[in-house]
Amino acid sequence: MFHFLRKLLLISLGLLWLTPQLYSEVTVGQPAPNFTLSDTLGKIYSLADFKGKNVVLEWFNYDCPFVAKQYDSGSMQKLQETYTGKGIVWLAINSSAPGKEGNYSPDQLNKMAKSKKANPTAILLDSDGTVGRLYAAQTTPHMFIIDAAGNLVYQGAIDDIPSTDVTDIEKSHNYVRMALDEILAGKPVTTSATKSYGCSVKY
Repeated sequence: MFHFLRKLLLISLGLLWLTPQLYSEVTVGQPAPNFTLSDTLGKIYSLADFKGKNVVLEWFNYDCPFVAKQYDSGSMQKLQETYTGKGIVWLAINSSAPGKEGNYSPDQLNKMAKSKKANPTAILLDSDGTVGRLYAAQTTPHMFIIDAAGNLVYQGAIDDIPSTDVTDIEKSHNYVRMALDEILAGKPVTTSATKSYGCSVKY
């Protein structure tokens, strides 16, 4: 009986964690919600500023092993460098709350990004979790792509192998790369939504 009640409690807590009121709904094919955040250098960014451009939103937490997999391999940096070089805006968003894993000062995040040779357009601070909840970002990494018309055209995982093993990257299909190549070629995104994997966002 004790074990049954304990299991029931854990399930209830899990359901509470996923209650709809904690998150807004974002739908592929619909306009992406606008937001405004400060970056680690104090500059203010709004999604509306990038009307007419394709935008990638990358939820990250450098302490998460699933994020580390992408950065330790150099895979995420290569994606950032390749596609910002093609005119795509890449916004890395940190929604870790104060006192939670992954929350660092702007200076610390800048130093960590430099040491990892990260190449996003900007690193944005969302420590109160407002934008993370607006987009229903639930894991790190969690990826979103917005097209030049301002519509969400992809949301979900970075790739199709949900592991922390760096050697899996070469074997994986990178959904973000595939979607961006299709967008740049003027084609519709074939895989527009997947289930994200990683550490939970530390709201």
